[in-house]
Amino acid sequence: MRNEFTAVVEQDGLWYIAYCAEVPGANGQGSTREECLDNLKQAIALILEHRREESLRSLPPEAKQELVVVG
Repeated sequence: MRNEFTAVVEQDGLWYIAYCAEVPGANGQGSTREECLDNLKQAIALILEHRREESLRSLPPEAKQELVVVG
C-alpha cells in the first residue's frame, strides 16, 4: 500500500515551510524545498507511529485487531 499525503509548501524569505493537510501537526522546514519535504515526511511518519502506539495501548484485552487496506 502506498501512502500519499498533501504537502502545502511556501517560501518565507530564505526558508521553505510546509505542512500536511491530512495530518494535523505535521510540519517541515528547510533551506531547500527538498530538505523541507524530507523533514515533513519524517514528521508525518513520527506522528502516525505515535498515534498507532497510543491507540493500541488503550485497547481492552478482549479486542481483536484486523488489517484494513485502503486504496
